[in-house]
Amino acid sequence: MKIISAAALSAVLVIASPAYAQEAGDSDTAADAYEGSVFDGDWLSIGAGAVYSPSYKGSDDHVVSPLPIIQGSLGGVGINPRPGGLALDFIPDADGEVAFSAGVAAKLNRNRATQIEDPVVESYGKLDTAFEVGPTVGVSFPGLLNPYDSLSFNLDALWDVAGAHDGMTVSPTITYFTPVSRGAAISLSVSATHVDDDYADYYYSVPAGGPLPAFQAEGGFESAGVNLLGAIDLDGDLANGGLALIVLGGYSRMLGDAKRSPFTSIRGDADQWMGALGIGYTF
Repeated sequence: MKIISAAALSAVLVIASPAYAQEAGDSDTAADAYEGSVFDGDWLSIGAGAVYSPSYKGSDDHVVSPLPIIQGSLGGVGINPRPGGLALDFIPDADGEVAFSAGVAAKLNRNRATQIEDPVVESYGKLDTAFEVGPTVGVSFPGLLNPYDSLSFNLDALWDVAGAHDGMTVSPTITYFTPVSRGAAISLSVSATHVDDDYADYYYSVPAGGPLPAFQAEGGFESAGVNLLGAIDLDGDLANGGLALIVLGGYSRMLGDAKRSPFTSIRGDADQWMGALGIGYTF
């Protein structure tokens, strides 16, 4: 299922391109939108981008990081991006109908593992990189306000299997997508992340004896936010693949103990802003 995740630069291309595989005045229905387009069968989008985001979750310092882009469908298996990883969807879609997804997601969590700009936070040491894996499920409803838009719901439940935080996260996302022309599309996503005690303790607890007051973090909602993405095809036709420019802007708010932690409340900021720019090629 073609769902746009919170920081997935290429996802707009995935939904936008088939949506305008035909002119709005054609007699065919939206269910035939994939036919004759680059998305009719196996396809792949690859590219690269740069993201300007907080140096760690809760930081008020920002850094620029590279962002690879990959998404597609090969042999009936959907490949969808996730921040720091990807998800595989093993349920084939029926064009123009309510679509369900189910599969597995995996990502690297490098929070406070690199690029710590705050010297006080850095004095507490860098953390290990977590490798998070788990199931992902979702549902998408097409054709709400026009023949080519969609409303999607997605849920990822991930566990660290690399021995870093040894915890679990649950991340629901709601996304509305609509094309605005044959060559451009936008998507609005609202998401949140809930974490368990192990995760919260690893990233947000502050040990005694350092420059910051001691703090014991517990699980709960870590953050909630909104992202606006846009795709502009460089030849004016999203349906034929090729090069496209992707723009992303986002805001999130730290919540619970992630907000109360001195790493955020004293050295950082609960308000988190990010932006990204990327270019991708679909074939």
